[in-house]
Amino acid sequence: MADKYDLAYLSVAELPQYTGGDTSADKELVFDTSANRWEYKAVGGGVIAAGSALTLTAETHEGRIINLDTAAGSTVTLPAATGSGNVYRFRVSVLATSNSHVVKVANASDAMEGMAIIADTDTAGAAYAFMAVAGTSDTITLNRSTTGSVTIGEYIEIEDIATNRFKVRATLSGTGTPLTPFSATV
Repeated sequence: MADKYDLAYLSVAELPQYTGGDTSADKELVFDTSANRWEYKAVGGGVIAAGSALTLTAETHEGRIINLDTAAGSTVTLPAATGSGNVYRFRVSVLATSNSHVVKVANASDAMEGMAIIADTDTAGAAYAFMAVAGTSDTITLNRSTTGSVTIGEYIEIEDIATNRFKVRATLSGTGTPLTPFSATV
């Protein structure tokens, strides 16, 4: 029987050296069955700033919170949907004052399904529910009024559930008459 320090039971001669450069979260060694290799993956959460534009990778962003954090709007592109089960979380930490906060898929084959609940801040929090159009919706836009980016803390969770398919759960707030944040733009 191999002891806990014998790497033979892991089918590796030695642990790969981490060279990713991302020091914002702890890493653990996991076996990526789709790539058939050992990789380091961020663990323990942590928050990442989206800035004006950010393209996500599973290795760096899965399971973490991405702050939509620029007054000029943040645009975030998801990795391709493969059915990995990876979850990407977004939080409005700065209200956009020009442009919009946008979360979109990486390619024309991927789409979103799921829903967004928008509380109307003009009518004491009356809630509206909007469903993504399965197979068509590929973008979420928080336009600073009717579709979101009205309240700090608005939250979007997107899960990679199948090849070309993401599941969305969003809690947003809007002004005026809330409208769907989902569209087909990619």
